[in-house]
Amino acid sequence: MTTLLANSRKVQFSGKQKEVAANAHFRLMVLLLVFLAVFTIIVGRLISFGILEEAQPERQSSAVFVPPRGDIVDRNGVPLARTIQGYAVRVVPERLLGDKEILARQLAEIFPDTSAAEFLSTLKGPRPTYLRRRALPHEVKQVHALGEIGIEFPREDERLYPQGNMAAHVLGYVNADGDGVMGMERALNDRLKDENLRGQPATLSIDSRVQAALESELMSAMTSLQARGAAGIILDVHSGEVMALASLPVFDPNKIRKSTMKYQTNEVTQSVFELGSTFKPLTVAAALDAGTVTDLAVRYDATKPIRIGGFSISDDHSQNRFLNVPEALVHSSNVVTARIADNLGKEGMEDMIRRLGFDERPHIELAERGQPLWPQSWGRVTNMTIAYGHGIAVTPLHLASAYAALVNGGIWRPATLLKVKPDEEAKGRRVFKAATSARMRQLLRMIVSDGTGRKADAPGYRIGGKTGSAEKPSNGGYSKNSLISTFSAAFPMDNPRYAIIIMLDEPKGNAESAYQRTAGWTAAPVVRKLVPRVGPMLGVVPDEHRDVDVSELTPLLWKPKG
Repeated sequence: MTTLLANSRKVQFSGKQKEVAANAHFRLMVLLLVFLAVFTIIVGRLISFGILEEAQPERQSSAVFVPPRGDIVDRNGVPLARTIQGYAVRVVPERLLGDKEILARQLAEIFPDTSAAEFLSTLKGPRPTYLRRRALPHEVKQVHALGEIGIEFPREDERLYPQGNMAAHVLGYVNADGDGVMGMERALNDRLKDENLRGQPATLSIDSRVQAALESELMSAMTSLQARGAAGIILDVHSGEVMALASLPVFDPNKIRKSTMKYQTNEVTQSVFELGSTFKPLTVAAALDAGTVTDLAVRYDATKPIRIGGFSISDDHSQNRFLNVPEALVHSSNVVTARIADNLGKEGMEDMIRRLGFDERPHIELAERGQPLWPQSWGRVTNMTIAYGHGIAVTPLHLASAYAALVNGGIWRPATLLKVKPDEEAKGRRVFKAATSARMRQLLRMIVSDGTGRKADAPGYRIGGKTGSAEKPSNGGYSKNSLISTFSAAFPMDNPRYAIIIMLDEPKGNAESAYQRTAGWTAAPVVRKLVPRVGPMLGVVPDEHRDVDVSELTPLLWKPKG
């Protein structure tokens, strides 16, 4: 039997081998400690995140993702103004390496709205400055390709208006510091910058579809009639909500230029005009309320002009006969309206006009609101001329709110550009009796079906309204060659929902308008084209089997035999 015995001799390591083993052991321990430290940090961070998220759920979103200014949207949530991270192009002149004249020409090719001379002046400037505060990505790419190290491309907060120049006078714009300059950007400035509300867009009453249609029809009319400008508004007669508001010419809030700053005046809320015969229904309504007109069949002398105090009041298209109230409105008689106002008296007329707010700036959120021009002395002649819209100047918004009250049952409400919640009742004040409002709905419908407003009629929409053609003041008098043509309307007249004001500044007339410049030929057709476009958007569908019952008034309209 063979027995194997292990060698019990102890292995001896040299000093060098011991040193190597010790180093290896040290490195292993260091790696282990590093691993444990990293593991501990990761676990700690995960635990802390979990605790913080559970304890403070409102801090889940980092402020980096919250824009510095809230969005503005239309009543249906369509974005009208929002803040994004955009590109800017900035130059540091002292760092430029290439030929500045060549660079200026290259920049002018990329940005053709700025001349090479202007760029050269900037490039030679003493301090860093912006070549563009707002540049499109393809423009940035082109500038970057120039290879000039003295040009930088910082990312900055940029206010974008996705719909271009649509509703520009409603929205306004912001300055370089991000503060609102005009429009709702200015009116809502504090609310849009409120840190607690940035994630909640400000909702306007505007319907972008209706706004686009209004601007389209106004632009078409202004262009074809070679008018100096145009303005329009569509107003909910029950809530006071502005569904659309347009002033032309327009500017682009994405590109504020000196050349377009003259177009920033809001003609609907800021400019005041003598709006002519559109005042006549208001005068008649005041007389009905006061009881100075009790029988619409009573006729007034319109066979000749009224001569009073050295002035003469005449009709543009005299009927040369006695006219009752429906006929006076249908034929737009200055003479009969002046007689009605004379019977009503100064106190009655002035009271009605003050109750409609014609003595103060229009009621709306915008800062751009014009002060009406009130007569310096209100004598008998002034009272008679104001009856048909001469001697007092107001904004188209004043007129829109007045017509809303005229047809909605007699309640005046302030206009608003903010969406009204369905359960909110718009506050207002009574300015006309409900019976007077019902009678005026009949008379306004007759003006369109049988009178000067015929060209505003759109089948099935039961439009009612009144024309107004006023000569513009000039050199202490009036210029017969410069007209403000206005049509004030509401629809559907059997159950009014919306009021519309269309105004054209100095239309020239064309073949389609029989070369006439008056409102019946220029402004009224805009309403006829506009209402069928916006009616279905606003929930009003045409119905040719319905209309306002005017059967008791129709016999009062005299028609020649044969």
